[in-house]
Amino acid sequence: MRTLFNFSPRGVAIDLGTANTVVYAAGAGIVISEPSVVAMETGKDGIRRVRAIGDDAKLMMGKTPGNVETIRPLRSGVIADLDVAEEMIKHFIRKAHGGPSRFSRGPEVVICIPSGATPVERRAIRQAVENAGTDKVSLLEEPMAAAIGADLPVTEPIGSMVVDIGGGTTEVGVISLQGLAYCCSARIGGDRMDEAIISYVRRNFNLMIGEGTAERVKMEIGIATPPPKDRELETYVRGRDVTRGVPKEIRLNQTQVAEALAEPVSRIVDVVRAALENTQPEIAADVLDEGITMTGGGSLLRSLSTVIADETGLPVRVADDPLTCVARGAGRTLEDTVYRGGLLAA
Repeated sequence: MRTLFNFSPRGVAIDLGTANTVVYAAGAGIVISEPSVVAMETGKDGIRRVRAIGDDAKLMMGKTPGNVETIRPLRSGVIADLDVAEEMIKHFIRKAHGGPSRFSRGPEVVICIPSGATPVERRAIRQAVENAGTDKVSLLEEPMAAAIGADLPVTEPIGSMVVDIGGGTTEVGVISLQGLAYCCSARIGGDRMDEAIISYVRRNFNLMIGEGTAERVKMEIGIATPPPKDRELETYVRGRDVTRGVPKEIRLNQTQVAEALAEPVSRIVDVVRAALENTQPEIAADVLDEGITMTGGGSLLRSLSTVIADETGLPVRVADDPLTCVARGAGRTLEDTVYRGGLLAA
């Protein structure tokens, strides 16, 4: 039985995602799962102030007046707007602890980063978290966090493969003996799927739709391969007619959505195949037995696991609660000595 030791009772682990931020509090589990969106309002004095963060801010997307702007401070898994990211991180840390801290020092924070993040991007993430007011910041690569959260045998001499499909990136990691034997990161994920749907609808129906509508279509009827005609789902989509400039409604079916998503799905498959081609033979033999584990919101796309299984010839499973796998894995490094040692970059 593993020995648990709480290194920091006030520690938090943050999966700072392009689409959603998930926060794990030591001893409490997942306490926050909200969109990575901030609404900034410019006052009459010309100063920008935070108006809303998370769920409230996402409701405003595409519907704001001229003096209010909704911002997603992360793009492709890394920080694109440092000041706004700091405000968002500070808000989520305070919310995880039930308000402003009574202590002079902030909590220890484990923050997840894409394996392909550059040194400059890593410094930007660390700086944003430190400026939000923390005692100690540690970095953990997302494939490792996802593997821990999915209960893969990361500490044993057994090769495991995890595919984490987030909003901005797809992370593939081959893990053995508490280290990444191979990892790769491609800047493609749920956001690229939304963009593909927006482009398809405009190209084929002369209809302009927003990110929120595209995301709804993806979640309601999104699929990686066309389904049988007798089991095909469809949904209504509303937007603005490009040629006439008036509101318009069309009907989309799953075959059309699968066609729209063909390119991002193909790129995800290519990333997985490239990882397999670069995996050491002995570890590849283990992966043949263990299969591939998928995590992240993108793994919930219908039939995607089937497509990857068909293309690789390996068994593929979607982890339990894939949306929180990365945060839960990072959280375990705060609480469990078995996972903590050697995994975190101070």
